[in-house]
Amino acid sequence: MEKTLNGFKSTTANIPAGYDAIVIGSGAAGLYAALCLRSCYRVLLVTKSKLGVGSSKWAQGGIAAAIATDDSPQLHLEDTLNAGAGLCDRSAVDFLASNAYDAIASLLDLGVDFDRKDNKLATTLEAAHSRSRVLHSQDTTGRAIVDILAARVLERPNIQILAPAFALNLWRDPQSDRCQGISLLYENQIRWLRATAVILATGGGGQIFAKTTNPTVSTGDGVALAWRAGAILRDLEFFQFHPTALNQPDAPHFLISEAVRGEGAHLVDDEGRRFAFDYHPKGELAPRDVVSRAIFNHLEKNARDPAMARVFLNLEAIPPEKIRHRFPNIIQTCRQWGVDVFAQPIPVAPAAHYWMGGVAVDIANATSLPGLYAIGETSSTGVHGANRLASNSLLECIVFAAQLQKLELEPVDLQEPESFGKVRGDWQGEMGEIEAIRDNLPALMWHAAGICRSRSALEEAIAKVSFWRSRLADLEISQYCLHLSPEENLAFESETAEEHLKLAAETMNLLDIGHLILKSAAFRTESRGGHYRIDYPDKMDSWQVHTIVQGDRLDTAAMDND
Repeated sequence: MEKTLNGFKSTTANIPAGYDAIVIGSGAAGLYAALCLRSCYRVLLVTKSKLGVGSSKWAQGGIAAAIATDDSPQLHLEDTLNAGAGLCDRSAVDFLASNAYDAIASLLDLGVDFDRKDNKLATTLEAAHSRSRVLHSQDTTGRAIVDILAARVLERPNIQILAPAFALNLWRDPQSDRCQGISLLYENQIRWLRATAVILATGGGGQIFAKTTNPTVSTGDGVALAWRAGAILRDLEFFQFHPTALNQPDAPHFLISEAVRGEGAHLVDDEGRRFAFDYHPKGELAPRDVVSRAIFNHLEKNARDPAMARVFLNLEAIPPEKIRHRFPNIIQTCRQWGVDVFAQPIPVAPAAHYWMGGVAVDIANATSLPGLYAIGETSSTGVHGANRLASNSLLECIVFAAQLQKLELEPVDLQEPESFGKVRGDWQGEMGEIEAIRDNLPALMWHAAGICRSRSALEEAIAKVSFWRSRLADLEISQYCLHLSPEENLAFESETAEEHLKLAAETMNLLDIGHLILKSAAFRTESRGGHYRIDYPDKMDSWQVHTIVQGDRLDTAAMDND
């Protein structure tokens, strides 16, 4: 059977009913997780698009690690804690920083080609780092890592890939509460698959916002799956808004890397004034949440129409040869949308970028549900706190996924697939309402839970999202997305059934995470990191706690400062 970047050239007849482990997602976290599982285990890698499509591949700046002689894991730890605004778990950050060197060594062994200078690994400085410690591969570091990981996964005979395939729900044993598999949408069928371990690596949820640097696949699927199964989630109100996304008419919100500012680019307003120092002594190199709010507040104060206004990133301070060497992808993309970075500043504005919250896990990636694990942006390890330090996300994927090498699994019997019931699967009449909600939700979330939030906007949005959730729950298609019995494997006769089921399921996932973000943001009556309340603008000691969500319960949990 031949493997390709699109999965297996196979039919559903090649899919047994059980695996030792199922990994959902194929970014850096999912790919490395699959590679770290023991080769004696039969692993299924499920990805809803092509292999390697996700935010990891879009990561430009690099991966942080203290490898220089003037640096240390202790300094990396301190920078991470400072950026996290008091909500990082110290033990998790210490684990990350202490294992960074080994993570880089592992990537080098796999074949990742990082940039070098004088035969040594090159590093650059990024915002809120006290040392130059960000390794890179020009301005496409994420792609360099993901492409190598994908190639290594394709070489592994124990890893089966299904693409495109969509995990609809987790399969929880009602007696033991253990996660024992998933329901999967693949080739116009829904089937139930058993597994000793299910590993969520679906990335973030940036598509919940109207302006985001995330790819279209980032719809919060893993967090929604875990929440519906009863797992504990943490710190969902903390969303990082990247200060510098391309802001051109009709162009995507392409990320202009932190590294551009690290190399010396300046933020200026439409009058050419360098304004960032009005808001923080570090100017453009302040933490991301500070820079994003500086742009937001500057436009609110000075622009006639803040919603349409933008600021600019001026690269004049960077030598042209360095721009050509370090940022070829940014040069090409900006040129595609009519911006010559050598002759004019880049128009930019903040956009939703990274979700600090997620499924609560321990150092071994275990969630509160036995048998369920989470890696990368889907998880909440305690590393990022209220505001992620730049270039720690790729590192987190590699360092924590490496823990899966220790995972011991009871093998699952390779059972034959169950028989399939036939269903027409024609929901054309319901799709208009689903599409309308999908179109309107991101604008609502950007207004209510974007860079600046308030109780009135949050409560209004909560009511609207609750109404939309109830509307979708009444549709016939929802029973196939959410309420199908584990005894039912179904094959759909309509050619559009799979497309409609995927759209409906993604929309339901977005509504669920939107509901949870709004509730968590309304619950935390202070401002900290990526969560800013204009009605509670100060950080409060009493709120130096995690926000915990389980089902409909919102609570707080103490920090781990050991």
